[in-house]
Amino acid sequence: MENKIEILSMTESEAAKAAALERLCFSAPWSEKAIREAAERDDTVFLAAYADGEFAGYAGMLCVLDEGHICNVAVMPQLRRRGVGRTLIEALKEEGRRRSLAVLMLEVRASNTAAQALYESAGFVRVGVRRLFYAAPREDAFLYNFSR
Repeated sequence: MENKIEILSMTESEAAKAAALERLCFSAPWSEKAIREAAERDDTVFLAAYADGEFAGYAGMLCVLDEGHICNVAVMPQLRRRGVGRTLIEALKEEGRRRSLAVLMLEVRASNTAAQALYESAGFVRVGVRRLFYAAPREDAFLYNFSR
């Protein structure tokens, strides 16, 4: 089944949807308030994905000098493996180019092989490990970079 995926700048009303998705996906989810406040900053990019007109996921990135730190990527469970995550990542890469960022960085759980495969197929390279970075459960994070 092919979805029409649209990527938009996140609005205040989408922060609640993003927070609900965070609770579905992550053991330490961001709150609606944290997402809303982060999305309103000039040094961040927060995007909402829609598949066939329905909220499908979101992504966020903090921009510092010439670096972008991807802090959030989440896709509705029933829409995974349909291009939503890839489209969000490509939109963040495009925004990085627009802002002249030299590198995009992210962390991913060592056990999250699906996300690792997505990032690697999008051109990200594993560059390190943060030991016991995640809690609940305690787990290492793999560090990935994408350079233009």
